[in-house]
Amino acid sequence: MSNSYRNIGKLVAVFGLQGELVLQHRLGKKTTLKGLKTIFIEERKDEMLPWFVESTRAKGLEDVYIKLEGLDTKETARKIVQKEVWLTEADFEQFAGKSAPISLVGFRLFDGTTDLGEIVEVIEQPHQVLCKIELEGGKEALIPVHEETLRKMDPKKKEVHVDLPDGLLDIYR
Repeated sequence: MSNSYRNIGKLVAVFGLQGELVLQHRLGKKTTLKGLKTIFIEERKDEMLPWFVESTRAKGLEDVYIKLEGLDTKETARKIVQKEVWLTEADFEQFAGKSAPISLVGFRLFDGTTDLGEIVEVIEQPHQVLCKIELEGGKEALIPVHEETLRKMDPKKKEVHVDLPDGLLDIYR
């Protein structure tokens, strides 16, 4: 996946008869996405299609009503429900909350002084965040980040420092 796009959530439902959609996002703050011109939907693997935004309005903390150009009925809008939504890196930087877990993608994860690798995906769960990293040999590891493991975050250096329980990484080796 090209690093120039960031996944922010997915279209979960059609709202009303004019083709408005509900976008459930993980931007970490309430937003209207005001000023956003384009969202991207992965049509096929690694193939991003732009959709032009006609209007947006806030719904709740993690939901936004979004109206896309060319989708003017319930039926046409329904075709893209359940699709993941991506933003360009620049738009992501503009709209994501600084403390949103997904803003950690691209950071390096350190256990003590050991650089474990780059965070390629963040999976949010009720009591923790799982950071997916790629280990040598292309293996993926899911590293839990929560109150007990997180030591510090350095947004300037783009680093997350954790203190992992002994043996946690052994299951991936």
